[in-house]
Amino acid sequence: MKTSIQFPYEAHYYLSNEPSYEEREIWLVLHGYGQLAEFFVRKFKTVFSPDRIFIAPEGTNYNYLEGFQGRVGANWMTKHERETAIANNHRFLDTLLDSFLEKYPHRPTIHVLGFSQGAATATRWASQWDGKIDTLVLWAGGFALDLNLEKSKSAFRETEVILAVGSADELITSDHVIQQEALISSMGKDVLRLSHTGGHELDAGLLEKIINRKK
Repeated sequence: MKTSIQFPYEAHYYLSNEPSYEEREIWLVLHGYGQLAEFFVRKFKTVFSPDRIFIAPEGTNYNYLEGFQGRVGANWMTKHERETAIANNHRFLDTLLDSFLEKYPHRPTIHVLGFSQGAATATRWASQWDGKIDTLVLWAGGFALDLNLEKSKSAFRETEVILAVGSADELITSDHVIQQEALISSMGKDVLRLSHTGGHELDAGLLEKIINRKK
C-alpha cells in the first residue's frame, strides 16, 4: 500500500549579490538538466547590476553525471514520481520568490528565465503562481506540453514571452518546434523569437541583449 507524507525540506538557491531590497528587477533563473545553480548563476555575470538581482534555485533531485562517482548535477524531475516532483517544485518556487517579495517596499518587475528542462519547469510554475510575471524567457526549451491552456492564457496574458534558441542546438528537433508552435497557437500568445549561432547553451551576447532591453 503506497501512501505519502509531507515534511519540511531544505532546498538551495544562489544569488548574484546580497539583496538590498531596493532592486528594480528580480530575475528568477532555472537551470537545465544536470546543471548546478552555483555555476548557472555565474553565466549571468556580465549583466549583474545593483538594479537587479538574480535568484537561481537548484533542482532538488541529484545524480552522478557519469557512472557512480565524480561530477554531480541537479534536475527538476524525471518520469519517476513525476507529479510529486512537479508539486514539490511549485511549493519550493512559491516559497522562495514570495519570501523575497515580502521584503520589498516597492514591487520590482519579475522576470523568469528557464533553460532547457528549466524552461518547462518555469512555465508549469509560472502558470499557477499567484503573482504577475513580467517577462518569461524560454531558452533552448519551451512551454510544458501538459499545461492547462485556459489557466495559462490567463496567467500569461500580460507577460512578454521570449523564445531563444541556438541555430546549431542538436537537442531542439523539428518535432519539438512543431509541438511548441501548435501550443503557442492554441494559447493565442504572441512571442518574440530570438536566435544565436551556437548550440545548447546560453549565448552571452544574446543574453545581454535580452536582459538589458528590460531596463
